[in-house]
Amino acid sequence: MVTLSTPLSHNSLSSPELSTKRHGCPLHQPMYLSESPVLLLRLPPLSTELNRCERAFVGNTIGQANGVYDKPLDLRFCDYTNEESNLKGKSLTAALISDAKFDGADMSEAVMSKAYAVGASFKGTDFLNAVLDRVNFGKANLQGAIFKNTVLSSSTFDNAQLEDAVFEDTIIGYIDLQKLCTNTSISAERRVELGCR
Repeated sequence: MVTLSTPLSHNSLSSPELSTKRHGCPLHQPMYLSESPVLLLRLPPLSTELNRCERAFVGNTIGQANGVYDKPLDLRFCDYTNEESNLKGKSLTAALISDAKFDGADMSEAVMSKAYAVGASFKGTDFLNAVLDRVNFGKANLQGAIFKNTVLSSSTFDNAQLEDAVFEDTIIGYIDLQKLCTNTSISAERRVELGCR
């Protein structure tokens, strides 16, 4: 099955010439969509569970591939600094991780598909053999993070701090690599390691 995407600027539904009648049935007026690729994301309110930060040590197990869960894993503002064993190999799929601290944590073999980690801190975090598929690391601090043999497919790093981050044997798509290489905080040595041109 192939899915084709049409840019909004070429979308016939946004055309002012679109008729409001089709086959004799009136249609709603055409909807005009913004051409901006920026989506406004509205996060749910912060969880009031007393043990919400400890839930990371259990992880979530429902719908790991597509980010479906019975209850959101809300780890916003939690502090896992220097956590050496409890996050290793855990599934944090579709977790809300913005503004959390994972500095120096061992997150090797963790699965974070579709996690929202905007503004989180991962200074010196070990992501050895982790799956970080479609994670939003916008404005995150990833200084010295270790992405050795890590899957980074479709993850975004807009305005992330990547000084001294290690990308040895990282698995990343060509388009994703091009986007990652636009980050000016990556050192010249790491750019060579990544294959930036």
